[in-house]
Amino acid sequence: MGRVGVLLLNLGGPDKLEDVGPFLFNLFSDPEIIRLPFRWLQKPLAWLISSRRTQKSQENYKQIGGGSPLRRITEAQGEALKEQLHALGQEANIYVGMRYWHPYTEEAIAKITKDDIERLVVLPLYPQFSISTSGSSFRLLERLWQEDPKLQLLDYTVIPSWYKHPGYLQAMADLIAQELDQFPHPDEVNIFFSAHGVPKSYVEEAGDPYQQEIEECTHLIMQTLNRPNPHILAYQSRVGPVEWLQPYTEDAIPELAEKGVKDLVVVPISFVSEHIETLQEIDIEYREIAEEAGIHNFRRVPALNTHAVFVKALADMVLDALQSPSLKFSQVSQWKKKVRIYPPERWEWGMTTSAEVWNGRIAMLGFIALIIELITGQGLLHMIGLL
Repeated sequence: MGRVGVLLLNLGGPDKLEDVGPFLFNLFSDPEIIRLPFRWLQKPLAWLISSRRTQKSQENYKQIGGGSPLRRITEAQGEALKEQLHALGQEANIYVGMRYWHPYTEEAIAKITKDDIERLVVLPLYPQFSISTSGSSFRLLERLWQEDPKLQLLDYTVIPSWYKHPGYLQAMADLIAQELDQFPHPDEVNIFFSAHGVPKSYVEEAGDPYQQEIEECTHLIMQTLNRPNPHILAYQSRVGPVEWLQPYTEDAIPELAEKGVKDLVVVPISFVSEHIETLQEIDIEYREIAEEAGIHNFRRVPALNTHAVFVKALADMVLDALQSPSLKFSQVSQWKKKVRIYPPERWEWGMTTSAEVWNGRIAMLGFIALIIELITGQGLLHMIGLL
């Protein structure tokens, strides 16, 4: 089989407070995070958003120690995976490629090329596929492959999503059961699945399977857990004025309190590592919301991190991928049915659904431009004397 490599893909996070601004700029510069009709607007808008959000984000990171633990945990997952593969008879080099901070995906690819890897498994650390997570990384990797003739000689395969894997489901069920058993009446505790949200338009317009996979994953975890607890699924971490997948976590918690719920276990279903969304958003912000609403018995299921059953599941996926027909980046959208990540969306004129969507986005851009002009005191309206 030759020299084998495994590329673990993840979002990335600022290692220290000074990294927060550049990290946010990288994040919002990605057209899969904010979709705009004109690519030249991407970086100016990213600069505006990151500039306005940096101080608040830094305050949040201060609450969890001044930086994200995501890199450290992901590298630990890689080491654990390497050891597990070795125990199963497969030697492999593990590489970590982050989308928006070091070690960048490009840095990982440079190491892979230098090491003369002959067979590569691309494994996103996102159980469920979304165009804004795995899809964004796949698009970047496809471009790198197109630009480098040496990479085109590399035999690789992609694992687009793996939320149905029995080992992953069992690891999640084990962690949930451990938290439930801390309560006097475990079977009466409400289980609250909180997934990272995406704009509703991603699902309805671009065909993103994320919502369907999250809902199915929730069902499969409850099936694996095999307990009678009531449960709910909601979405967190929304940004901006557009509508995201609902219900929103910050709204759903008080609604449960109004129904008399007193015991709550929150499950970070779309996260496999501790980071800002678990340690700060859930553990601090949502806990405060719950307590203010009257839910004082609030616990949170830890992220999988290097859970032994989870690491074994990752190793099994790698071994299966090595024995299966290769799946290429350009095939992912076909494999995921009608996901429109290849090629990018085109702007249309007329009364079509796509045209109406883009007209709304252009109106939003006009509003953003007005806000920028009001803040800076410079722009077209000032030039012609209307402001």
